[in-house]
Amino acid sequence: MLVTVDTGREEKALSQVRERLVNAYGETHSADRVDAVVGAARKRFEGHKIREFVPILVERIVRRELEPRTGDEVTERITASVVGANPDAGRINSEPSQRNTDWRTLARDKRVLGGLAAAIVVVLAVAVALGTGGDSETVPGTGATSGATTIRGVVGSEKSAFFEDPRVGEVLARHGVKVEVDPAGSRQIATTVDLAKYDFAFPSSAPAAERIQRQSGVSGKYTPFSSPMAIATFTPIVELLTRAGIVTPGPVPTFDVEKFLALAERGVQWDQLADNTVYPVRKNVLVSTTDPRTSSSAAMYLAAAAYVANDNTIVRGTAAEEHAVSRVSRLFTRQGYTENSSDGPFKEYLSSGMGPTPMVWIYEAQFVEAAAHGQLKPDMVLMYPSPTVLSQHTVVPLNDSGDRLGKLLTTDPDLQKLAAEHGFRTADPTQFTQVAGRYQVPVTPQLIDVIDPPDYETLEHLLDGVAKSYN
Repeated sequence: MLVTVDTGREEKALSQVRERLVNAYGETHSADRVDAVVGAARKRFEGHKIREFVPILVERIVRRELEPRTGDEVTERITASVVGANPDAGRINSEPSQRNTDWRTLARDKRVLGGLAAAIVVVLAVAVALGTGGDSETVPGTGATSGATTIRGVVGSEKSAFFEDPRVGEVLARHGVKVEVDPAGSRQIATTVDLAKYDFAFPSSAPAAERIQRQSGVSGKYTPFSSPMAIATFTPIVELLTRAGIVTPGPVPTFDVEKFLALAERGVQWDQLADNTVYPVRKNVLVSTTDPRTSSSAAMYLAAAAYVANDNTIVRGTAAEEHAVSRVSRLFTRQGYTENSSDGPFKEYLSSGMGPTPMVWIYEAQFVEAAAHGQLKPDMVLMYPSPTVLSQHTVVPLNDSGDRLGKLLTTDPDLQKLAAEHGFRTADPTQFTQVAGRYQVPVTPQLIDVIDPPDYETLEHLLDGVAKSYN
């Protein structure tokens, strides 16, 4: 006869398990971390008809995850917890010399046989849960079993490499999760992508995330990591713009947005800069960006430029919006063709060099990640605009599966460490600085001249104003 339990009792037992675990591991693991591990352990038993021992097994598996033990020890402890209340059951294993006598005696004792049957069920279930038996298929490249939950999302293209990293897949697989993503420009995600087929959206800025939340009626969000906006350029360009008074040199050069805006408004071309022998081309001095109508990185460039154009004040109100657009729209319209996501112009920077792209607006993480993969050439330089904007990479969960992933990305220490390996700044700042130091990328550990982007409505008005300037 199958041993079953009603849903209410199981939920109550699991709630008590969760409370015990939070109390037991509160000093070393956050409540979110415990919840994530409990959820992953519980997933292993979906579809199983025998439910009586699920809370027990979940608790043991979580304790194993949070405080590792050998499989034999876990099995031994679970078996003891089930049969320990019956001394005779324990003697079956501990006194083999009396086995024949004991079996004849125990055969007359239904209670002992019941305890023994329960013990066997638990031990067999533990073997399955710990991966010591069964014929689960492994998903190639991830280590996940075929029973892993697939979570689909649409993400800013600069995060594609993170999700494609086999190490990230392995960590997610340990939680019973497999993630599939489609890349897109962050503003494109917020405006034109059909989100109905996804479990989560992962744009690269708080304003884009806010728009998605409003459209989807979602209140929750997670910000597992961030990246300040920066400029990828070349040593000769830094030296040239230093002579022009736009760049302040140093181990980490800074780019004065206010002085640059004044120069751009006059329509100055590269070959008009004094003593320019390194890049004497007849085109406007501009920073290459993505398309502000589809990409969040360009929207962050607009936010920084509009702040400067508005007398170094966050833009508010119709008059300020119109004034800012009149000053900054040419930074975009004079570029010519622009791509939809930040991956495009940065790849051109890496492959084509100074000729087509002397300065590219990027996420700092892209430069650090390129260094980690040996893609940088000796004269490539990371330069910080002053002021800059911090891009908050924000997960918007569109259902429970998306919420589960948002929690994992934010709380799992291995995923946080891997995010730093891909150049992102996490809750622990030392993770990022250690990665940057390892690959010899000069960075500013704590940026000071950072502004907040304008509120959601204002940024939308600015973007609409720039879009109209293209016509």
